Amino acid sequence: MQTISVKVGMASCGMAAGASEVYQKLEAYLAESKLPVSLSKTACIGMCFEEPLVEFSGAEAGRLTIGAASAETITTALDEYLAGGIPNQRIILSDKSEAIHNELISNQVRIVLRNCGVIDPESLPEYEAQGGYQALKQALKMAPEEIVDLVKASGLRGRGGAGFSTGMKWSFAQKAPGPKKYVVCNADEGDPGAFMDRSVLEGDPHSIIEGMIIGAFAMGADEGYIYCRAEYPLAIKHLEKAIADAEAAHLLGQNILGSGFNFELHIKEGAGAFVCGEETALMQSIEGKRGMPTIRPPFPAESGLWGKPTNINNVETWANISWIISHGAEAFRAFGTEKSPGTKVFALAGKVAGGGLIEVPMGITIRDIIYKVGGGMKTELPFKAVQLGGPSGGCIPADLLDTIVDYDSITKTGAIMGSGGMVVMDTGNCMVDVARFFLNFTQNESCGKCTFCRIGTRRMLEILTRITEGKGELEDIDKLEALAVNIIKGSLCGLGQTAPNPVLTTLKYFKDEYLAHIVDKRCPSAVCNALIRYQVIPEKCIGCTACARKCPVGCISGKVKEIHLIDQDKCIKCGACFQACKFGAIAKN
Repeated sequence: MQTISVKVGMASCGMAAGASEVYQKLEAYLAESKLPVSLSKTACIGMCFEEPLVEFSGAEAGRLTIGAASAETITTALDEYLAGGIPNQRIILSDKSEAIHNELISNQVRIVLRNCGVIDPESLPEYEAQGGYQALKQALKMAPEEIVDLVKASGLRGRGGAGFSTGMKWSFAQKAPGPKKYVVCNADEGDPGAFMDRSVLEGDPHSIIEGMIIGAFAMGADEGYIYCRAEYPLAIKHLEKAIADAEAAHLLGQNILGSGFNFELHIKEGAGAFVCGEETALMQSIEGKRGMPTIRPPFPAESGLWGKPTNINNVETWANISWIISHGAEAFRAFGTEKSPGTKVFALAGKVAGGGLIEVPMGITIRDIIYKVGGGMKTELPFKAVQLGGPSGGCIPADLLDTIVDYDSITKTGAIMGSGGMVVMDTGNCMVDVARFFLNFTQNESCGKCTFCRIGTRRMLEILTRITEGKGELEDIDKLEALAVNIIKGSLCGLGQTAPNPVLTTLKYFKDEYLAHIVDKRCPSAVCNALIRYQVIPEKCIGCTACARKCPVGCISGKVKEIHLIDQDKCIKCGACFQACKFGAIAKN
């Protein structure tokens, strides 16, 4: 019998769902049975909503992936597979037969995620077997100017949010004078609902390292930092192992591959300050100072870390580099649009059925992302909006679902591409409350250096809170817009300059909801507690008394088998009655 391969997804999402128990069960079973099965760990293929994931390959049934795997049934599934059949499990992917999510994968184009969920992220040989470090060997034979020109020709734009030309950015650092230069990977991912960087660092750390070595060679840097927040322990563990292995193989460190080129790479663990995602604040943090933005110019390419020329790109940008070197600029431009070539990684979260990580070509519509790649809506309620770009982004409404995903088109909506967080919402979401949530986040994360950001966002948050509590006034809308303009103009860094975006886009597309809260004292989505009313529906109430027994303040009256009443003056809007009623006799509006 040929050797069968079994891979268990052991990224953070998999382990949180119980993958460790599945792996341990398989490990113990194989140790006892002595079956010719190779068991290994891999990371996340992006289908976080189906974790734990186990992939079988090598038998007659071909390669297939089991979703929602359990320790109780996985050994039975393996026996069925070894016997030549398809396990009686939830088969979500298959290369030989129909499977639940084959289409969701086929609608993606994987460049950044090419190895995620495919290789063991802690194995240098497996990375090399997929062509890893071949691009580095090729780049070391090129002139640095050739590499920069190739990256320029590819049209790769920085995937951290701003979308600036990567090749142009590299050329600035390359031309900067001085013998000492740095390259930095910004892995300080802090947007609510975003986990792109974490997944790539956990699943394919060598791709980041290889990209950084190539970039350092092209720009004349001899030292680099990966700035990764400490909340990503598995990513840091995999990075540390990858760096050590690369050094041992002479792919990193002194005299790389005998070329005479030296490059040292360090990991700097961040303490979780969202503002450190801004490049000047990030550099302050690396230097051991408080992470606060500084005035530009000078830009990092002129004076960055310790006053030396520095280039900063994010995780996704670096992960594209080796692929571009190996395949060429035109191959990269074959995907995407003229001004936004290539692919984009998104973290799908919220009310979408297929929550997880995806990579799609630029130019795809938001509709196709949600329905063809994300599997559609998770709930029975219709789609309402998507929050794109995290707390610095904005909310795009249903009537703009056919907007294509590229930098210019997204910016026109009032949102931004950002690093790739995409939170899907249905009609059960209150857009005023969504704006309040994101503004609360940015207000808490403000470093406090700029008055407009520190105090202006506080004032906006106070107004939004009043509105959600039913205490808003019509003048508040004008105040929000005026504050937003001043915060954008008066803030030093991108945090403050984009903090009002969720408010401005919800005012632009969902102003009727603001008016309902202010004028009618009603939350159309029945989310804001202060504006919710729980009422008994007389024709449905059978007088079972369940609601009255669950009410913590005794505001529900009525005898057994008689219609009950809720005293609105005493009701604390806790929802206990709504949850207790099995007959749908409590209305929430």
